[in-house]
Amino acid sequence: MIKKIISGGRTFADQRALDVAIKLGFAHGGWIPKGRMTKTGILPEKYNLKEMSTDNYSECIEQNVKDSKGTLIISYGKLTGDYDYARKVTLNYGHQLLGIDLKQTIPFKAASLVNDWAQLKTIDVLYVMGPKACVHPDAWKHTAHIVEGALTLDLMDAPPDSHTTDFTKEENLDKHPVIPKTVDEAVDQIIKEMPLKDSVYMAHLKKEGLRSLNLCLGVFIRNQFLQKDVNKELLESCIFVSGKDNLNENNAAFIIIEKLWEKLQGTHRLRIVN
Repeated sequence: MIKKIISGGRTFADQRALDVAIKLGFAHGGWIPKGRMTKTGILPEKYNLKEMSTDNYSECIEQNVKDSKGTLIISYGKLTGDYDYARKVTLNYGHQLLGIDLKQTIPFKAASLVNDWAQLKTIDVLYVMGPKACVHPDAWKHTAHIVEGALTLDLMDAPPDSHTTDFTKEENLDKHPVIPKTVDEAVDQIIKEMPLKDSVYMAHLKKEGLRSLNLCLGVFIRNQFLQKDVNKELLESCIFVSGKDNLNENNAAFIIIEKLWEKLQGTHRLRIVN
C-alpha cells in the first residue's frame, strides 16, 4: 500500500506527481538541490521537499532512492542522463525498480502496471521521476495520469481501516453548526468534509462493504446529525427515502451512508477514457 510519493521536483512532470499526492491526501516529499532550483525555476514552497547542501542533482537522486522502497522512471524510449543514473543507483541499493516507456505503454495501462508492481513488492514510499517537457509536450500530463491512476487503484484495494478517516475522533466532532434536515443535505455536508482519498475509496466499495463504515462514519452521523436535539426532520427524511414505516437512529444513519455511496459512485469512480 503506497503511503508516500517522493520526487526531486526537477521537471513539471515531477511536480505533477507531487500535486497528485497532495490532491489525493497522500504524504509527499523528496530532496532537491540547494536553492530549490529546478528546470522550471525555483520550486514553490507548497512542495515539502528538503534542500541538499549541494547543487549536485545526482546526490539528490541518490538520497531519494535511499529514502524510498521503489523507483518509478517514466520515459519515452531509452533511459539516458539522470534517468539512467537513477536506474543504476536503485539497482545498486537493491531497491525495486520499474521503468515505464510511454512509447510502448499507454498511460492508463501504465497506471495498472504501477499499482500491481507496488502491491507485489509492498512499496510504501515511491520515488517518481517523470520525463522532461522537451521530450514530449504532454510529459507532465501523462505522468499525472499514471500516478493518479495508480494511487486511485491503490485506494480501491485498501482495507477499510487503512485509508478512511476515523470520524469518531474528537477533532471530527462538532464541525457542523447547521444540522441537515434531509438526507441530501446530510450527504452534501459529509462530502464537503470528507477527504478526497476517502471519497475515492468509498466510491469503489461494493455495497456489502458499506457495513464496514458503520462503526466510524455511522457513529459520526448519529452523533452529529440525528441525536442533536432529536433531529426528527432528518429521521423522517430517512424514513421517506428508505420507504420503510419506521427506522431507529442506527438504520437511519445507514440510509445516509448508502445515499452517500450512491452519489460518490457517480462522481468519484475511476473511469477508462479512450
